[in-house]
Amino acid sequence: MSCCIGTDSEVGCLRTVLVHRPGPELRRITPRTKSRLGFDGQPWVARAQQEHDALTDLLRDHGAEVLYVVELLQEVLEFQSARDEAIAAVLADAELGDVLCGSVRQHLESLAPADLAAVLVAGLTPAELRNGSGLVYDLLDPHDFVVSPLPNLVFTRDSSVWIGDQAVIASLPGPRHRETELMAVIYGHHPRFGGLRSRYNAGTMQLDGGDVLLLAPGVVAVGVGVRTSPASAERLAKHLLETGVARTVLAVPMNQRGEGGHLDKVCTVVDSGVVIMIPALAFTLTALTITVREDQLRVSRPQPFLEAAARALDIDRLTVIDTGVDSPSGQAGQWDDGGNALAIGPRVAVCNERNVQTNARLAGAGFDVITVPGHELGGFRGGPRCLCAPIRRDPVPMQEQVHLRHEPAQSLGAQQVDPAVVNASRIPGPAGPANDQAHRAGQLTPMR
Repeated sequence: MSCCIGTDSEVGCLRTVLVHRPGPELRRITPRTKSRLGFDGQPWVARAQQEHDALTDLLRDHGAEVLYVVELLQEVLEFQSARDEAIAAVLADAELGDVLCGSVRQHLESLAPADLAAVLVAGLTPAELRNGSGLVYDLLDPHDFVVSPLPNLVFTRDSSVWIGDQAVIASLPGPRHRETELMAVIYGHHPRFGGLRSRYNAGTMQLDGGDVLLLAPGVVAVGVGVRTSPASAERLAKHLLETGVARTVLAVPMNQRGEGGHLDKVCTVVDSGVVIMIPALAFTLTALTITVREDQLRVSRPQPFLEAAARALDIDRLTVIDTGVDSPSGQAGQWDDGGNALAIGPRVAVCNERNVQTNARLAGAGFDVITVPGHELGGFRGGPRCLCAPIRRDPVPMQEQVHLRHEPAQSLGAQQVDPAVVNASRIPGPAGPANDQAHRAGQLTPMR
């Protein structure tokens, strides 16, 4: 792995991370457009920005360089080749029709880099298209979009993920496909990424970055189901194994979870050999092990996930910290994405403050748990891990990798500790564990 870019694990010290600060694209979500854009309600944009700023301030305080999607996009759109690729991705929408497509092309080509980046992210309405014409344009409702906004771009982990020194560009369905196309433009044309050894693009085969876990250096797990197709997982596994980036890939069927969520909402790596998992799935999730032998892909029969992962990591067992939620629907004060923590260093995890039970269990297991506000951002159904795409982490030293022998997989969900304290104010503890080692980052400014 290059010393200046890439990541071989989920737990090495975080050095560079890519994020998107929520902005005008969220203001496109109105009572008329929310269902069309896939949202149940209207986000409070200013509060979401405050929460995101609290997260990024925390990451900087812990030594990480924070890169912003829009800033990189503005810079790369100074190059004509990048502009052409970005505009072509918009015009590929067959619903525009020939006449409107020409009008949109003319409009986009006239924009300065900053203005073009704004349209690519926040979208374009009929009223904002000065030279619109044609039947398609004439039949548009004032609340329709000529170019759809990207309100889910804030989840940068979904659209790209780094495995070793390679950028893996995902393929998201529907309008979200443009998120991955923007990542392709950035990684393909920005000078910062000019030295990439390889760049994997899923193309039209559906692949979600939230389904990709780096269990350890050389061991990758890929969720397979609603968000990532079996064919896409197989193609990615073949690429990783043939290039030597991975020695083992685990395919994890996600139809074992009713709502077809991301793998990283079911299982999150927080330390070498340590994972957070939903209790109901920790010992029922299965995996198929994919390796290469004699230049051929070898796929095992389904095995218990924890056993397959331990074997791939060459350890006797994984340590499982349960989220404290037995049902995917969650319970009062605790969300079902409690496991969506972001490890930023050895045994240091950033978590949503609302996930009291999960945070307590992590702290009780000896982790430094830093909580961040997430009322608005959490309402989008994602935690700190979803909001961050690590680009560079320190390599995990071999001596730090866990090698525990002759014990079955164990759960640390039953530890009894003291109630949690946040900003010197006691918060309601869960029925069972809580911990006073969890501390809160960031203080939000009162909104008026």
